Amino acid sequence: MVTSINEPKAVTRSDKGLRFSLWIVQAILAVWFGLAGVLHAAVPIAKLAPFAPWTADVSPALVRFIGAAELAGAVGVVLPALVRILPVLTPLAAAGLALIMTLAIPFHVSRGEPQVTPMLIVFAALGVFVAWGRSRRVPITSREVESAHRRAGSL
Repeated sequence: MVTSINEPKAVTRSDKGLRFSLWIVQAILAVWFGLAGVLHAAVPIAKLAPFAPWTADVSPALVRFIGAAELAGAVGVVLPALVRILPVLTPLAAAGLALIMTLAIPFHVSRGEPQVTPMLIVFAALGVFVAWGRSRRVPITSREVESAHRRAGSL
């Protein structure tokens, strides 16, 4: 079996700033969607409806599904990158969160709630930023790949 090992590129000053910015945005997304996910997945609809009126107008199963998706995204946007096990999941989780926000825009506009649109756009953009940054610009190397680099360098 032949394995190709790409040499790691040199880290530039701008890459360090981008990495720092990505970690900050990932933390913001994890906290925001973690809280939203817990609310949507666990809080009784009757208690949730005064703060999120849409929850009273859709199926409770849909509210719980959205909550579970938000929780999965909150974990996925940080944990794989943090432990460097399958870090490719981080940009996928960020893209999933961006998709949730993008789909929420027409939903809320159709309900006559356009005032939430700017917030939804901001969180969608943050998700797109992390998805781009962690998949294209400064991806996180998995432990397995880093270990292969070390072994190849010591041969």
